[in-house]
Amino acid sequence: MSFIPTPEHEALESAVQQLCQRFDADYWRKTDETGEFPEEFVAAVAEGGWLGIAMPESVGGAGLGLTEASILMRTIAQSGAGFSGASAVHLNIFGPMPIVKFGSDAQRAAHLPKIISGEQRMCFAVTEPDSGLDTSSLKTRAEKIDGGWRITGRKIWTTAAQRANKMIIIARTTPKEQSPRPTQGLSLFYCDFDRTKIEARPIPKMGRKAVECNMLFIEGLEVPDDALIGEEGKGFTYLLSGLNPERVLFAVEAIGLGRAALARATQYAKERVVFGRPIGQNQGIQHPLAKSWAELEAANLLAMKAAALYDMGADCGAEANAAKYLGAEAGFNACEAAVLAHGGMGYAREYDVERYLREAMIARIAPVSREMILNFIGERVLGLPKSY
Repeated sequence: MSFIPTPEHEALESAVQQLCQRFDADYWRKTDETGEFPEEFVAAVAEGGWLGIAMPESVGGAGLGLTEASILMRTIAQSGAGFSGASAVHLNIFGPMPIVKFGSDAQRAAHLPKIISGEQRMCFAVTEPDSGLDTSSLKTRAEKIDGGWRITGRKIWTTAAQRANKMIIIARTTPKEQSPRPTQGLSLFYCDFDRTKIEARPIPKMGRKAVECNMLFIEGLEVPDDALIGEEGKGFTYLLSGLNPERVLFAVEAIGLGRAALARATQYAKERVVFGRPIGQNQGIQHPLAKSWAELEAANLLAMKAAALYDMGADCGAEANAAKYLGAEAGFNACEAAVLAHGGMGYAREYDVERYLREAMIARIAPVSREMILNFIGERVLGLPKSY
């Protein structure tokens, strides 16, 4: 395993950096203030073919792996776009993987090229108000009808539903009490986001205003038989197959955000002069920033190891979960250090670090809490008794 980026990876990072330079701090500050979705940025990403970085070449994708997708998403966040930029395209990178891995040839041919081009904008409807991480207890149901299914239920924290025209949704097709195991009897569907049957209500939140999260109210949504992904009742298994890539991408996005904050703080510490000397000469400023650099680099190494293992087809559950934990913590710590290094100006919007700090909370909470990751490591890695 090499710790040195390949020339191809360096070229990829450079190309993404050039794209992101077209969208400066003013652009992202405006989206945060107004809540306007970064349409121009997403269009540029789609035009460059980046949405298909991990998609099969047979449908117009680049056919690359999680390693390359991680470089893409880390670079976007690191450009200053943070989670406002990363989350605007995140779902289109690995979100469609259930279709890639388990969908029919017809589904892949019909949908993946349109996802890559940006014509189809999907959202992912999994979490529910009453079940949270306990997916086996979700209540959204899909009832079999002639020629398809009728879906009714509620979802929460569904990202980008205001602009979605497609949706991957998990619903119970066999009652829990009639299933051999609680995690069975759940099915995945890829369907139209029919706003006559779905109400998407934005949730006011502390950060990333430009990419909204929603509460979905679904009543009598009828979808055809060919909306079912794979086999009926295996939806939970299909979801599990995508957990590790999702954790790695959240990790590198948090790392990229932390790097952006660290760069801002370092520059400020060089330029800000108090008592006749730059504040960066003071160890009280210098040491927290140096510590943040070390934490970010260590987390990045583990994230790239997890990505490499995934691309090799090896087990990467421990590494992916640990990378998400460490990446989120390192990103948050760097953003906090950046705000404090700016002193009072760290609280001012014009310096952007306060926005970074608000966004840094995302990776500490989603898509799984720190505590659940530690539970996983304790049980699956250390062999300790299950604690919940």
